[in-house]
Amino acid sequence: MSCGEKKKDSTSQTKGIVITTWDADLAVNKVSFDVLKKGKSALDAVEQGAIAIENTVNCCVGLGGNPDRDGRVSLDACIMDHLYNCGSVAFVRHIQNPITLARKIMEKTPHVMLIGDGAEQYAVSQGIPLIPSKLSADAEKEYKKWLEKSEYKPVINIETKQSQGPPTKLSNGDYNHDTMGLLAIDGDNNVAGACTTSGMGFKMAGRVGDSPIIGSGLYVDNEVGGAVASGQGEEVIRVCGTHLVVEFMRNGDKPEVACKKAVDRIIKINPKKAIDFQVGFIAVNKAGEHGAYAIHPGFTYAVSNLEGTQTVIKAKSVFEK
Repeated sequence: MSCGEKKKDSTSQTKGIVITTWDADLAVNKVSFDVLKKGKSALDAVEQGAIAIENTVNCCVGLGGNPDRDGRVSLDACIMDHLYNCGSVAFVRHIQNPITLARKIMEKTPHVMLIGDGAEQYAVSQGIPLIPSKLSADAEKEYKKWLEKSEYKPVINIETKQSQGPPTKLSNGDYNHDTMGLLAIDGDNNVAGACTTSGMGFKMAGRVGDSPIIGSGLYVDNEVGGAVASGQGEEVIRVCGTHLVVEFMRNGDKPEVACKKAVDRIIKINPKKAIDFQVGFIAVNKAGEHGAYAIHPGFTYAVSNLEGTQTVIKAKSVFEK
């Protein structure tokens, strides 16, 4: 080996993995992994995967997502690399790919987060066009349906509910605030992550959840691994959820155990309240081990690795059926 050649590390066999929230987004997982297979960075992989879902009409991500209670869509996103560099954008209404704007904030400004009009003004200065605001056909249909009752709460189907004690279970994972979260480890054994969302459907105008907040919706530590969250962001923010997951892994916990401990911390705050919301975490450590845990059943994640397999894994939950 020459003096300028980079030494291969002992974890090389684990390099090249992507994990993403939700089974419905296998295509997103594949987009990210295809980027890795070309020798690109984990940062490139998570950005391109996020762009793919932002460009797809989806209830919970991108300009095609469900609007706030005033009938307007607002987007949040963040991205983080292996050097603790991070960028975040919140409450933008005319940006097709907020994840790309978040990366530009990370790489070209001294700031971490820009929001609203200021974020859009910066986007224009970087050659990112503003998109006219118009609801997708699906979102308009859902908004009109919501207006019939104008109920401000997550859309969940509850099978049973105890008058005392902790919640029991939900009938499915049909929530209206599902973040697209991505984590990747590249050929240099570096970790990166991204989150992108249109947030809770029919939220109050100006509401921002956990997704664009570093340490809540996403956290990466290249010595340990990374984690992303999905579900009701307010509850994740209360415990700095993804930072908590990564710290549990730092202390020796496997990813699934770390995710469960973070979920347990959220439930401990108010066990009775937990029947009314979902939170799920996914995580990967530097050895390439991955895992997830949720409050209620229905949360899944997808995995691609260098073995050439793409797998959907059902997360365990506290209140299994």
